[in-house]
Amino acid sequence: MLREKSTFFTRAHRVLDVGVSAGAFILAYLIKLYLLPDPFRGLTVTPNYYIVLLLIIIIWYICFNFSGMYVSYRTRTVWAVLRDMVKAVFVAVLILLFFIYVFKISNVSRMLLAVFFLLNVGLLAASKGIVYKTLERIRKQGLNFRSVLIVGSRGAAKDVIDTIGPRLNAGFRILGCLDSDRELVGSSVKNGVKVIGTFENIEALLSKEVVDELIFARPLKEIENADQYIFLAEKMGVSVRIVPDWQIHNLIPVMKDTTMGFQDFLGIPTMSLTSVPQAEFPLFVKGTIDLIFGGLALIVFSPVMALIALGIKMVSPGPVIFRQERCGLNGRKFTLLKFRTMAPDAEAIFEKLKSQNEVDGPVFKIKKDPRIIPYIGTVLRKSGLDELPQLINVLRGEMSLVGPRPPIPGEVEKYEIWQRRRLSMKPGLTCLWQCTERRNDIEFEEWMKLDLKYIDCWSLWLDLKILFRTVSVVFWGQGR
Repeated sequence: MLREKSTFFTRAHRVLDVGVSAGAFILAYLIKLYLLPDPFRGLTVTPNYYIVLLLIIIIWYICFNFSGMYVSYRTRTVWAVLRDMVKAVFVAVLILLFFIYVFKISNVSRMLLAVFFLLNVGLLAASKGIVYKTLERIRKQGLNFRSVLIVGSRGAAKDVIDTIGPRLNAGFRILGCLDSDRELVGSSVKNGVKVIGTFENIEALLSKEVVDELIFARPLKEIENADQYIFLAEKMGVSVRIVPDWQIHNLIPVMKDTTMGFQDFLGIPTMSLTSVPQAEFPLFVKGTIDLIFGGLALIVFSPVMALIALGIKMVSPGPVIFRQERCGLNGRKFTLLKFRTMAPDAEAIFEKLKSQNEVDGPVFKIKKDPRIIPYIGTVLRKSGLDELPQLINVLRGEMSLVGPRPPIPGEVEKYEIWQRRRLSMKPGLTCLWQCTERRNDIEFEEWMKLDLKYIDCWSLWLDLKILFRTVSVVFWGQGR
């Protein structure tokens, strides 16, 4: 019954958010049509904005469904709720723009879409802020609470009590603790919470008392018939939480960049520890953007690539495309493609130039590299246009549009342990280092830290900012 109510309210909440979004579009339409100052006021007869509104309702509903926006507010901060909402709206806008392009809906007002985005975020933020604060106030008054029964009365149980204690706004109330020792019944555990029975009393308490959640804070192997108690709670519609006895508290101090989660592994429930982004829907969107925009970019830049290939052929004998083995995701080897900017015998000359390396670490760079093809090689490297063939690597799934640059295996062999984590995300055409001012002058360790910062702070918005900054780098020719 509780699950049915939760599902109903989640759906109602989602429909409300879509309704607010549709209202934001209608309001933006009226503002653009009547209220903006000249010359921004007014709209053309085409396109049919009813079609755009229909697309918004469908796309927003799907994006909101996969965004994680509707996880219970009890265990989340208002800022986490608003952050997920902004991400969902931003992704939805990108998908809307894609469909507008695919369906060739011409003359859609960009000003209207900009006003809609701001109104959508603002109205949703206001509605969610009101709901969040209202629920918080109600819970502080002792209403709309969830009653918790803790199975256990020792270390883990005390940790649960400490966690729930100061968070009245989360709306949890501890009914009491249970223990296997009858002599402990009536004794105090912590913060006024007492042992109110033994494990054998679980069925009676679930039947007679108001219990919303049963928390097992004791190793299941120490609880006789634990599986039957869990099955009983499930039959009665009571949620069950299990605090795992995996000595996690000993791991937390050394896992500064690690996210913990629980996953099904071939039918076996496991705890996962990962230091790379695990947001499935945003990562799916990132992969989709790679395929769509990678393909479009390859088509758009094909004339430029043809001219570059012709220029290389005219000034230097040898192949147009340079192929080199690089390390991709978690060290997978793949063949990276780029326009050849060096003389055919560059590898042979390299041995003579090793002593002239101007950067630290395992990479090699010098300002006036004699191996570079005169003029066209310099232009390609400064502009970064020599990387354009890597759009093929993106379409193959070996690279992404944005991500740490793929190193050669020889460099990886010289990495320190902490530097290898940069391989935990798919390499990209551009990255934070690539669009950093005076990037060729920063130390190797700082370069590695920038890549790790990208991994730790990854978001679709960060990818978009890096792509825009890369355009500036290409325009001003800051490469080497």
